[in-house]
Amino acid sequence: MNNRLRELREARGWSQGALAEQLEVSRQTVNALETGKYDPSLPLAFRIARTFGEAIEQIFSDEPR
Repeated sequence: MNNRLRELREARGWSQGALAEQLEVSRQTVNALETGKYDPSLPLAFRIARTFGEAIEQIFSDEPR
């Protein structure tokens, strides 16, 4: 699954660790999400969407980038 997580995080000047704290996950989880090695659970996807103020569909996509 492709996502815009890194782009959104960097636009806000947040480190992976800072985002991880906000999402209540590890920094390694944020890294795995950003690199596409891990797909978030639905509750985590909703937390990510709320954190960035965007719809889940605007952040995550199953289409190639």
